Amino acid sequence: MPAMSSVMEDPALERHFKEHKDAVTCVDFNPNSKQLASGSVDKSLMIWNLAPKARAFRYVGHQDVITGVQFSPSGDLVATSSKDRTVRLWTPSTKGASTAFKAHTAAVRSVAFSPDGLRLATASDDKSVKVWSVHQQRFVCSLAQHTNWVRCARFSPDGRLIASCGDDGTVRLWDTSTKHCINCFTYYGGCETFVGFNSSGTCVASSGADSSLKVWDLRTNKLIQHYQVHSAGINSFSFHPSNNYLISGSSDGTVKILDLLEGRLIYTLHGHNGPVLTVAFSRAGDLFASGGAGGQVLMWRTNFDIKSYQNVLQQHSRRSTPDPPPHVADIHPRGPHLHLPKASAIQISPAVADTRSTDPLVVEFGQSARGTAASRQRDATVAETHTFQLPLGMADDRPLVSVSSSPTVEHARRSRAPREDGCRRKVPEGQRSLLGARREEEEGERRRREARPTHWRFSPVIHRVWTPPCSTLFNSWIFSRRLFTCWRSVSPSLRTS
Repeated sequence: MPAMSSVMEDPALERHFKEHKDAVTCVDFNPNSKQLASGSVDKSLMIWNLAPKARAFRYVGHQDVITGVQFSPSGDLVATSSKDRTVRLWTPSTKGASTAFKAHTAAVRSVAFSPDGLRLATASDDKSVKVWSVHQQRFVCSLAQHTNWVRCARFSPDGRLIASCGDDGTVRLWDTSTKHCINCFTYYGGCETFVGFNSSGTCVASSGADSSLKVWDLRTNKLIQHYQVHSAGINSFSFHPSNNYLISGSSDGTVKILDLLEGRLIYTLHGHNGPVLTVAFSRAGDLFASGGAGGQVLMWRTNFDIKSYQNVLQQHSRRSTPDPPPHVADIHPRGPHLHLPKASAIQISPAVADTRSTDPLVVEFGQSARGTAASRQRDATVAETHTFQLPLGMADDRPLVSVSSSPTVEHARRSRAPREDGCRRKVPEGQRSLLGARREEEEGERRRREARPTHWRFSPVIHRVWTPPCSTLFNSWIFSRRLFTCWRSVSPSLRTS
């Protein structure tokens, strides 16, 4: 591989991925460096193929936030942990098959493969670390001496130890053969959020919510390095395979690169909108990824594997910077090389342009893919339903009885709904609508019908004559007949006179 130019000697943004719908909580590279896995608050697992224009795969199966993800050493399996109290094993292929492990009684915070790929270690809010058999797909043992939530658990490179940390402020080392806790490092600065071994297994590091990062030497059981470079809690870190560098992601929205040989901070990388929740080096060390609250994954390319470390130190010593020691080199994803005396002009960009390719095509597997047709049908049904508004002048503050796409039905149901105050609707003067005028006309006709006389009155001798509501001719015939009958009933003396 040819050496990079002097402008590209610093870490540079390679790509970004933004198909997650919520914060990215965990990332990990496939050992073959051809895939990148990420888990999110949106409950989905994404497998990004790093080849240009390659498809990405979305796997859905967890019922809550995915908290941890890791590829197996062979790269043919992916393990995820979730707040739904389960651990799942996925096959990163088009089949999307997965197997769920259930033994924890609270949220599972992390998952890690053993170096041989035969076991899993998980940390949980139930204050325990559990070990699982991958091939037998069963629970093996539980390691429980933490007194509070366990945030992270990792195997040592040789597989003989497990390191765990938690909210009780301790880092514990467990012997995998005896299942006993053989050492405990305590830092009285608050809860510990992440733990990890270096590639040689001689050191273990832990990060805390108090923005501190500690490196412990397992040969002497002593704290050998302590960093306080972030302004907020550290959520994740990763050792470079050479053991000379370490990257950390923090809630202050930055990724920092530490030089472990000199014991100083050398780079600060900007690009995330909010807290950086996860970082990870690739197995070869030429790439590293970061994810955070913005819902996107940034992939950076390093020069650590192709540059001589002594040359890097010489270039650092020749740099002129206004910053006080230790030297802090700020890298901005969209700007040019910024190792100039312009530290005050550096701004964190809320969006990062993709420098390599467009967004990949995403293929979905799991429950979301099966429910796509049903969700589209529900969306179409909801789109057809709307709320009908009364015309101008119909002041109505009553709640709708039901919502319908038919205005006629809507007005009918609205008119039947009783008013809470028991009063009739009042229409403001000068704002009468067609519907209001029609109702007033019907009301007037009803009142006129009620005012019509329904009987006739004659002399006191003649009884009341009731007239049925018939035609005019029929009414006249009935009236004549009854009048003749009344005349015949009068005495003959009155008739002759």
